[in-house]
Amino acid sequence: MIVIMRTDATRDEISGVTATIRDLGLRAQRISGNQRTAIGMTGDVSNVDESRFRALPGVRDVVQMTQPFKLVSREWKPDTTVVEVAEGISFGGNSIPIIAGPCSVESEEQITEAALEVRAAGATLLRGGAFKPRSSPYSFQGLGVPGLEMLARASERSGLPVVTEAVDPEGIAIVSEYADVVQIGARNMQNFSLLKRAGDIDKPILLKRGLASTIVELLLSAEYIAASGNDRIILCERGIRGFDTSVRNVFDLTSIPVVQSLSHLPIIADPSHGTGFREYVPRMALAAIVAGADGLMVEVHPDPVRAVSDGAQSLYPAQLAKLIAQAREIIPTIGREVTQLDAAVA
Repeated sequence: MIVIMRTDATRDEISGVTATIRDLGLRAQRISGNQRTAIGMTGDVSNVDESRFRALPGVRDVVQMTQPFKLVSREWKPDTTVVEVAEGISFGGNSIPIIAGPCSVESEEQITEAALEVRAAGATLLRGGAFKPRSSPYSFQGLGVPGLEMLARASERSGLPVVTEAVDPEGIAIVSEYADVVQIGARNMQNFSLLKRAGDIDKPILLKRGLASTIVELLLSAEYIAASGNDRIILCERGIRGFDTSVRNVFDLTSIPVVQSLSHLPIIADPSHGTGFREYVPRMALAAIVAGADGLMVEVHPDPVRAVSDGAQSLYPAQLAKLIAQAREIIPTIGREVTQLDAAVA
């Protein structure tokens, strides 16, 4: 439920509405827009009497929300949220960042080389998994904390902020010490204990859509994070499970405009997991940009043939450079630009 104030509402009138919401045991949050001030309430509003608020001074209207998710809804906040990661790098604005790097951190040499290569190709953030939740218990599970330390040194060498995954509530604190963006992967999209802990972290959260999750389920998972106190959330479309084995997943580009119509959160695309084959990644990456994605996440490895995980879908650095060059030609036609870092790496 949202209480919409009149344009001439005083500070005391706004405070009166907030106090009334809190008296009912609900959470009040002020929503400031360009033309209005509104106050949203979260909690169990099923027994709230709208007339109680309509009678308060300064109130123009009371609106019932139509979506099961509240804080991440565009009804709650009409303006798109811009999530800033570092100076000059943000998601949700006019500029589109490119996240690139290997699926897994394999060694100091590998992640450092990858970082320098993707930086030279034009990427703006470095990805790499130190903790890897895998379908098989026999697959490479990541290097853990030593992998995080390698990521940190690669970040220092390349100047790229780090995106890396947390896989459980106990480990998210240590991951957040090394990451500029904490990723919650597809297999953990509905790990509600992890989502709640992500709400306590003072870092942007990259939330990937689950393997067989609906768009509403993705937004409800984001709601868990926002309701726990962290609204710096970046959504990610990475493909959902289908029946056709020609590709790894069904890369649902439709989800991008649908999410943007329902939520104020930025959404990026991961064409690497979406297709599973490097030859399809560049075209689907460009298609995602045209569809309105607020960023890309692409797997890139210095030597994909020797990658310990996801080598078949990882681009060579030269392919990433070509993709970014193509993106820079296409993006101006839709009124946007690729995020570029200023200083070159020594």
